[in-house]
Amino acid sequence: MPRLCSALTAAASGVVLSLAALAPLHAQAPPPSRPTAQPNQPPADQEDLFRLPEAATVFGPLKTDPRAPGRFRRVDSGGMNAGPTRFGQIQVYGNAPALGAGATGYDSTNNLKRKARAAVKQKPGVSLPLPPQPGVVPDPPVTMVPTRPAPQMERRGAAILRPGFLTPPSEPTLVPNIATPSRRKVLVEEDPFAPVGIRAGAFTFFPALELTGGHDSNPAHVPGGKDSWLFIVAPELKVRSDWERHQLNADIKGNYYAYSEKFGFNQNGTPTGTPNSLDRPSLDARVNGRVDVNSRSRFDVEGRLIVGTDNPGSPNIQAGLARLPITVTVGETFGYTQSFNRFELTAKSTVDRSVWQASTLTDGETSSNDDRNFDQFGGAFRAAYDLKPGIKPFVEVGADTRVHDLQFDRNGEDRDSNGAYAKVGTTFEFSRKLTGTASIGYLMREYKDPALNNIGGVTLDAALVYTMTPLTTVTATAISTVNEVILPGVSGDLSRDFNLQIDHAFRRWLIGTAKVGYGNDNYVGLDRIDQRMYASIALTYKLTRELQAKAEVRRDWLVSSVPGVDYAANQFLLGLRMQR
Repeated sequence: MPRLCSALTAAASGVVLSLAALAPLHAQAPPPSRPTAQPNQPPADQEDLFRLPEAATVFGPLKTDPRAPGRFRRVDSGGMNAGPTRFGQIQVYGNAPALGAGATGYDSTNNLKRKARAAVKQKPGVSLPLPPQPGVVPDPPVTMVPTRPAPQMERRGAAILRPGFLTPPSEPTLVPNIATPSRRKVLVEEDPFAPVGIRAGAFTFFPALELTGGHDSNPAHVPGGKDSWLFIVAPELKVRSDWERHQLNADIKGNYYAYSEKFGFNQNGTPTGTPNSLDRPSLDARVNGRVDVNSRSRFDVEGRLIVGTDNPGSPNIQAGLARLPITVTVGETFGYTQSFNRFELTAKSTVDRSVWQASTLTDGETSSNDDRNFDQFGGAFRAAYDLKPGIKPFVEVGADTRVHDLQFDRNGEDRDSNGAYAKVGTTFEFSRKLTGTASIGYLMREYKDPALNNIGGVTLDAALVYTMTPLTTVTATAISTVNEVILPGVSGDLSRDFNLQIDHAFRRWLIGTAKVGYGNDNYVGLDRIDQRMYASIALTYKLTRELQAKAEVRRDWLVSSVPGVDYAANQFLLGLRMQR
């Protein structure tokens, strides 16, 4: 019995020593090859839904290098060898704790957190990707992978392994990173009800039509005149060019006044100085252009067509007229401007032709107005200096001559004359708050007939627009002219007109307008000075860009140095404007 126990003890010791001697050899032995696939089984490279995945695929890269000769090597969480370890260290699979923890959030290992990535600064002209929207999958970044297996790789199952790494599939994958366009800044229109126009090549056309009806208490502008209903048709067209150089614009505006009543006779049937019909047209059409020679010189041209009549109540109206005679004026202006740094010189010439229609009398006869037809030739010279941004003072002088078709008029007087003027002023453009021009000067006109007195006086010309607030705009105009008359012994009419208009937007679609005006007519050779005044209040309701409704109340009155001429007239108007 003791011998049997000694034999069993010796045999067990031999087995243990044999297993200890074979352990290193077993650790260095290559992994067994997979069994050959049977004919009815799918290949190993194909996906098998019923095959359990291997440990390397589930738990990530191996933490030890089995091919290291004689010792194990430790691999850090990033996949790099960190140096030798003690023999017999237990192999660990998977990732280290808190491997995916970011710069913020909870970390159970209490390790130091990574520093947050610095914010990316956007360069001018380069847009950054927008933050992901809820429910929208962001685009994946561009990923480049090798086209063939890297050296020293082993194939285990369906995965390609390298020591410490999990290699992606061998086929290349390229996903383009779609650039996200930057969002444009939303533009706020200054006037959302402004017309858009009709585009035709390099030109934009802005047509409009106003239809107005109302009542006038004294359309003849005479003392004690009778009232009448009136209807006004006012077509309008603006044309603007869109060239890189040069410019060509057009402004055409006309209207036609029609009255329901007939005038010219008193209740007892005797004729008066008022025409039988006050229906009359008017038109102001101007086409102007600019030809740029270079950055410092240009040509300016303008063509104009003006159609009108004498104003009701004017002393030029003949007695016994059936209707007001029409006058047509055609003219052109040609100018050249040259700049020398801040100094600018402009020279221009003008030619105008005025023709009067023959007067039709109430008895059916006609009366010629050829003695009122004349040609006017003129020229002007201006010197301006760009003193500072927004202020450009100037000095202008000009002269003209008027030649009538007939040497003597119906009164036997020679009305040919020569005129001259001089004025000093400046243009304004202060941050778009105040724009326009204003000047003061003196004009004179000499007549060939010694029986006619010369005309001279101070002039004031202005056209200013002041944007008081984004909702309120003030417009001021002033003009001084010498008008022709046919009264015997009267040289002409030195006329001065001043107008002030205030527009206020209660809403962007509701505009209130207030106007006041003053005019002075000095008839040289006749002891008569007329003072014309008017005031009006209007309201414009903008329904759409193409349709507007208007209402206006206006009062005109005249105070004259001659008795029996004063009058007052009230107008009540309602209109509709259609534009494109």
